[in-house]
Amino acid sequence: MADPDRLRRLLGGEETAWLLDRLRRRMVAGRPLSGVVTLSSATHDQRRAIERLLGRRAGTGTSLSVSLDEVDAVLRRSGSAPDGLADATRLLIGTVPDRATEAAAWAAAFGPLDELVARRPMLATWRAWLDSTGMVRRLASEPERASALITAVVDVLAELPSRGIALGRLAAETTGDAHSLDDGRPLATLVLSAARALRGSPPAGDGTAGERRTSWAAVGVHRDELSSSVLCLGLPGDTETPTGRMLALAKETGEPCVLTLRQLNTAGLGVGAGVVSVCENPIVLASAADELGPDCPPLVCVNGQPSAAVWRLLDLLAEDRASFRYHGDFDWGGIRIGNTLRDRIPWMPWRFDASAYSTTTAEGGPLVGRPADATWDPDLRPTLERRGVRIEEELVLPALLEDLR
Repeated sequence: MADPDRLRRLLGGEETAWLLDRLRRRMVAGRPLSGVVTLSSATHDQRRAIERLLGRRAGTGTSLSVSLDEVDAVLRRSGSAPDGLADATRLLIGTVPDRATEAAAWAAAFGPLDELVARRPMLATWRAWLDSTGMVRRLASEPERASALITAVVDVLAELPSRGIALGRLAAETTGDAHSLDDGRPLATLVLSAARALRGSPPAGDGTAGERRTSWAAVGVHRDELSSSVLCLGLPGDTETPTGRMLALAKETGEPCVLTLRQLNTAGLGVGAGVVSVCENPIVLASAADELGPDCPPLVCVNGQPSAAVWRLLDLLAEDRASFRYHGDFDWGGIRIGNTLRDRIPWMPWRFDASAYSTTTAEGGPLVGRPADATWDPDLRPTLERRGVRIEEELVLPALLEDLR
């Protein structure tokens, strides 16, 4: 008769979970529980657990190889599982489904993702990436765990893009755990990859903290109220609020102003129903400050994909009846930023359409990347493709400054 308590001590701990998972997979696939399995990049604790199981040194190096035949013999000899590995696996994890049952369980787990993509086609590339990388199965090795994870992903994405919410608050309101979207958590990995797809970027990202912050900001999520900021110039401000007084002083001296999301919680902007010019790159705003100073009309820089602070400022201006005109880089990234803005606020092209691109004499580098349609001008994409040249804002600065003048 098996000894469940002893079996759990030998094979049921966190450090041997990888081995138990390999056994389960082999049983589901109908493969024999024999031969050698290897864990790459094994931790010290994982190696020690195998040494306790086998009663000997488990080798050195970064990988850990285990003979299933040896484990089977140890479990039989110790009396913890006299009937061997298959019986031990069932005792520890319950009934092991056959291949068809397992496949059906996985298909059911992925069902909510397919329904989500049907509603939001922009996530199709993300869904394909999940399949090609096996990311969900790597984060949740069993269908039941994957189903719970996918349900949480769908719940979070239902709230995105947001008009501005703290990461911890989003996590708490959608999952009940304020830390479920912390860096490195499985849920954060999947939701953040979807956020990248929503901003038109590859789902994998580059792994840097700055890129993660930018990707969260693209869907209106901020890590805190101070790390998200927006650059502006020429906003009149007011005398009633601290932020309004800051803006008024900056306007008087012709200096750019950097506002954090926190400062925009109480802000008097003073623009009213006036026109606000919006640019993509800080060089436009800096040049306007140099050449126009206090005479520069209201100008906001999105600085790439809009941050939570950018969205907050634009929303406040829109609520105060401001109208907008926008200029960005003539490349695929610039078009995607324009589309993102236009999905949320109405704006008129500011020298940012097929006609402006065709008539400029500026010459930039080659146009590369994945093409995108411009929602405000269906002729812009084919015009860009025919010419094949990207034109950044720096190359048309004189015309933009003259407009502002």
